[in-house]
Amino acid sequence: QQIILFNMSQHHHHHNEEHFTGSQMVKDLVIGMSDGLTVPFALAAGLTGAITQTDIIVTAGLAEIAAGSIAMGLGGYLAGKTEVEHYDAELKREYYEVEVYPEKERQEVREVFEEYGLSKQSTDLIVEELAKDKDKWVEFMMRFELGLEKPDINQARKSALNIGLSYIAGGIVPLFPYFIANDVHVALMYSCIVTGLCLFVFGYFKSKVIGQPPLYGAIRITIIGALAAATAFFVAKLIGA
Repeated sequence: QQIILFNMSQHHHHHNEEHFTGSQMVKDLVIGMSDGLTVPFALAAGLTGAITQTDIIVTAGLAEIAAGSIAMGLGGYLAGKTEVEHYDAELKREYYEVEVYPEKERQEVREVFEEYGLSKQSTDLIVEELAKDKDKWVEFMMRFELGLEKPDINQARKSALNIGLSYIAGGIVPLFPYFIANDVHVALMYSCIVTGLCLFVFGYFKSKVIGQPPLYGAIRITIIGALAAATAFFVAKLIGA
């Protein structure tokens, strides 16, 4: 019996569950970097189809990166603030309901546990114990009834900074060849190569981190970036013609 228990313990000790629990920072970097690589790349390609001066493309590209990073960062900030405000509003409402409609809230707790197959006796015992601490009761309702986790009050500022900086980092990649090449078509060729490689690597590691097939993710995000740039280039050509 001791040997069996020891083997079970050893098996349990070496079992690792691999789930993606990526932080908000990873999500912010993915958002900023993916748009930063794609949008300025499409803009540079579109301008290459319409004009022949690299300095104009560089100027327009830098202006877009500045505006895009601010817009994306502001979007992340507002999303973070909205999440905090939504949580606070629901928390206030839940405290009110626990105070004014305790029996209704007890029944909602019962329904949560009944979904997991607990007996009525066990459920009633848990409900009574939980109801003794109003804060824990409300926290339970927020998490299991509404599916809300308490957000970081500083996350809005962090998201704005992470998204904005990653957008700038991504946006410089497709624009860089235009700094060093005098011919716009040569610059576009190098921009396609460099940005394509970056999109592939970025898509590969992003998919790997979140547990999706990395090669498929790399190819998909590279194709999306290529289609965006090709569309912008040919639309500019058609308008110019």
